[in-house]
Amino acid sequence: MTRNAMPRLLMTLVLMALLPLMAQAQQVLIPSPPQINGSSYVLMDPASGRILMESNSDERLPPASLTKMMTAYIVERELDENRLSMDEMVPISVKAWKTGGSRMFVQEGSRVSVEDLLKGVIIQSGNDASVALAEHVAGSEGAFADVMNQQAQLLGMKNTRFETATGLPHENQYSTAYDLALLAAAIINDYPENYPLYAEKHFTYNNIRQPNRNSLLWRDPSVDGLKTGHTEEAGYCLVASAQRDDTRLIAVVMGTDSSEARAREVQKMLNYGFRYYETARLFDSGESLLESRVWGGKQDQMNLGLASDMVLTIPRGARDSLESVVEVDSVIKAPVSAGDELGTVTISFDGEVLAKRPLVAVEPVPEGGLFKRLLDAIKLFFHNLFN
Repeated sequence: MTRNAMPRLLMTLVLMALLPLMAQAQQVLIPSPPQINGSSYVLMDPASGRILMESNSDERLPPASLTKMMTAYIVERELDENRLSMDEMVPISVKAWKTGGSRMFVQEGSRVSVEDLLKGVIIQSGNDASVALAEHVAGSEGAFADVMNQQAQLLGMKNTRFETATGLPHENQYSTAYDLALLAAAIINDYPENYPLYAEKHFTYNNIRQPNRNSLLWRDPSVDGLKTGHTEEAGYCLVASAQRDDTRLIAVVMGTDSSEARAREVQKMLNYGFRYYETARLFDSGESLLESRVWGGKQDQMNLGLASDMVLTIPRGARDSLESVVEVDSVIKAPVSAGDELGTVTISFDGEVLAKRPLVAVEPVPEGGLFKRLLDAIKLFFHNLFN
């Protein structure tokens, strides 16, 4: 019988004393999500990927200046990989200088640091800064758009296509609320050293002081990003993220009818999410959850755990009512490699399965010597005989 086909022992356990089992699950009452006025929207916990509320979140819509999130992300990637530096000076082309819409007010023929241009993109939503960075990174805005689309695919943004670095209207440019939430999560998680830029309320360049258009930065101290967007075609859009205690949420709304409406609707989503849900980090990757008998190995016991962190979004106050069920292979024989799947861990709440993950060997167990293997074979024979 192969290892994957081994019969398994079913155990209901209190893992690491973190998930106490209760005779009856705590009753948690959660109302329906609030009504949101917008073409599409989504509320996501980026730690677990769980969607807490959504409508038309996969509908392809013009992203307006939300596009600049990808422009900034690619620049941040170039910085992280040492292909750019913050103090590197970027020449400003005629095309960048002439780009209309919201602007940083760079001058044609001048040279501006990557740091100032990145602030111009993120804080001032400068179309001129976006084009200047695109040309500097990829040679042209069109070539930069190719990089944007490749990066979108790597991030799982399946319903997104970019044609510009600015988000100015283009018939073949579109994205979705869900895809933009994925992008926001990548910005926050992949390059946290640059994320504080998204919380800055003002930036002054060329003696012109402009405010961040994300009005929630002034209204809600837990909000620390990310980006607004507006064109006549797209309406008023907003991607915002906030953190309260150990829970972070990302809210996206597209196609509202005013700057006030986009802020109001996102605030409603964030308040609902934080009021009724929380992020629970249950187990870390490589953490030993339990020991199991191993036969024919250099040692008799081995540690089992998870290959990746287990982070769940749960109803607020429900942590003490989570139930953990573990299934472990009934017979584990050496040699065992680290990462071999030897069982499963299932987390449930009130009868609903929240997560089911493989239980893996935390460390390798090599075969024992000949005498040890023979002795364990005899012990295993009688173990099976009486069990």
